[in-house]
Amino acid sequence: MTRSTDEALARAAVLALIAQAELTPKPGLADTRDLQARATGADLLALRWSAKALTPGFAAMAAAARRPGEPTRALREELGAIGRCAEWTMARAGGGAATGPLHHGALWVMGLLVAAAALRPGAGPDELTATAKRIADHPDRGAPRRPSPGSHVSATYGAPGVRGEARAAFPHVRRALDALSRARAAGATETQARLDALLTVMSTLQDTGPLYRAGPPGLRRVKEGAHGVLEAGGTATPEGTAALSALDTELRERGIAPRGSAALLAGALFVDGLPAVLSPSPVPSARGGGGRRRRAGR
Repeated sequence: MTRSTDEALARAAVLALIAQAELTPKPGLADTRDLQARATGADLLALRWSAKALTPGFAAMAAAARRPGEPTRALREELGAIGRCAEWTMARAGGGAATGPLHHGALWVMGLLVAAAALRPGAGPDELTATAKRIADHPDRGAPRRPSPGSHVSATYGAPGVRGEARAAFPHVRRALDALSRARAAGATETQARLDALLTVMSTLQDTGPLYRAGPPGLRRVKEGAHGVLEAGGTATPEGTAALSALDTELRERGIAPRGSAALLAGALFVDGLPAVLSPSPVPSARGGGGRRRRAGR
């Protein structure tokens, strides 16, 4: 691993975050429809700038992981400090406009996966997520002690949230990767494959966002709705598209945003694109923007 590889990992992480944020239509979640409607595309530009502002932070995380070469407690604490600085920078680079689509939970997920990729270059998804788990298992003495809404919800309902996902070796990142592979093999467009991967995560994740907004009944509706889209054949079918539209309308009307699911999709897109990032001679246009590209539209 070299500094150039650290920078390549950082760019891949940023592209995955942008790809997740711009994926449309995401049920209940901010996407390009919202960004373009609010300021004739100005917020979309702010989103991209704020994401790109994370590049030095992710590169620093990769470099930090290379130094010890093992997932130590000191590494965990250094990653936490870098991540808090990176989040501050991101918010100011976008003027605060893009912090919704780039939820801070995604920074936690991506930071751990970037560090794991630097620690274990060329590792497959299982080894990569297991390495991220070993980092996340360590406490961070520098973390803010003030409870966050997510930690309050986790304590109230016993939901693990994205931190619990990390300590379980990111099972939903791996589920999303499997869903991407299945959808692509079935001939879905890249947008459809990514939406199906998101819905796969939503159908089983104990997402703290819906719990915070609407309690267990709200989370149950998110899971049932996502499962219904997949049961209808996914977003590549007319029935699945109709079910997705109905779920999107319902969640937006109720203000329920499954942001934890979106964060884990971003992590999956990053892992999906790693072979091209780490290959000495990547094939042009085979992957990029957080993963493999097929047909661009729906």
